[in-house]
Formats: sequence, C-alpha cells, structure tokens
Amino acid sequence: MEGKGFTEEQEALVVKSWAVMKKNSAELGLQFFLKIFEIAPSAQKLFSFLKDSDIPLEKNPKLKPHAMSVFVMTCESAVQLRKAGKVTVRESTLKRLGGVHFKAGVVDEHYEVTKFALLETIKEAVPEMWSPEMKSAWGEAYDQLVAAIKSEMKPSA
Repeated sequence: MEGKGFTEEQEALVVKSWAVMKKNSAELGLQFFLKIFEIAPSAQKLFSFLKDSDIPLEKNPKLKPHAMSVFVMTCESAVQLRKAGKVTVRESTLKRLGGVHFKAGVVDEHYEVTKFALLETIKEAVPEMWSPEMKSAWGEAYDQLVAAIKSEMKPSA
C-alpha cells in the first residue's frame, strides 16, 4: 500500500502533533489502549497478558510498555509515510504483526475501534492543534498502516 493520498499538508500536521506528543508517549499509549478497552472490553481477550489477569488494566505491568510501543510505531510510521512513499514498518515486523493479528482473531471492527481511540487520544493530547484536517491526516496514515498489516494477515508459514 503506497503513501499516495497523503499530502504535504497532512504530513506537516502529523509531524507537528507528534513532536508535541512524543515525550509523553508512555502515558498517551496507555490512554490509547484504555480507550480501546473502554469501547470494546472484549478486545482484552485478544491479549495473552490480559486474558487471565485480575490486575486493573492501568496497573498491569505489561500493558504500558506494549501500549507505548504500539503508539510510537503507529505515530512514527505516520510521520514517515510521505517521505518514504509507503508504510515504513520493516517488512519482517509487518509480517510478524500480520501473523499475530491473524492468530489473535483481530477483525475489521477491532481496527475501527482502534482508529477511533487513536484519534480521540491525539485530540486530547493536542487540543489546541486539533482540526478536521488533522483528524483526516492521522486517519489516512492509520488506514495505510492497517492496510499494510492486513495484507500480511495470514497463517504464519
């Protein structure tokens, strides 16, 4: 999936907002995931480290690092989308992500919930910058990352 349809203006909005969010990515990543589970509590079953845990989500020691790495990867790939002309997550990583998401039983609705949660998280992180244009820039970047992951969603060889 190529980085077409991602304009210079969109790139600038993504870069500008990520510059502000970056230093706070651990907290924002956690908020992002807590939003996902608030909207879709059943999504917790997709995570091996949450499935049988009685610890409250925000205190789960494995959730925060996982959430942060997903949030950072999503944002970094958005920032590089236009320069690279495509999603820049390494092919081996995309294959692994595709396989993991496939095995976990992730479906389109999950990606939709995640997109909504991501946009809400960013909106709350940079309220003074937020605009319909910024929303569509992040939405487009997210859609392209998801398309790249989905193209690798198959049983691992």
